[in-house]
Amino acid sequence: MSTSDKYRIQIEAVAEYVAEQSDPDDERYVFAYHITVTNTGSIPAQLISRHWVITDGHGKAQEVRGLGVIGEQPVLAPGQQFSYTSGASIPTAVGTMHGSYQMVAEDGHRFDAEIPPFMLAMPRVLH
Repeated sequence: MSTSDKYRIQIEAVAEYVAEQSDPDDERYVFAYHITVTNTGSIPAQLISRHWVITDGHGKAQEVRGLGVIGEQPVLAPGQQFSYTSGASIPTAVGTMHGSYQMVAEDGHRFDAEIPPFMLAMPRVLH
């Protein structure tokens, strides 16, 4: 078994526009994002910290770093999933997010789990 098979985390992200918390007239667009983290490797691993890059429609990026997610640092056994919902606010109707989770495997090996880019987009409103 290769090292890459041992330390493997799959991340799925789905974002949705939150109209009731947004104020387009004030350039405030709020999105909820639903994340599912799955340990597809062969060794337990703990999510220690996060690093997000949130880019608005003007290309302006903000970086967010912090310990854990939603106040937790989950340990995932092989095959185990952890899901959570969080949110982001940007000044444009469209943007993107991507980043990584910093993980520590049971054997002490540290590695990053890449979070693939996903869209933040207000649904089209027909007039």
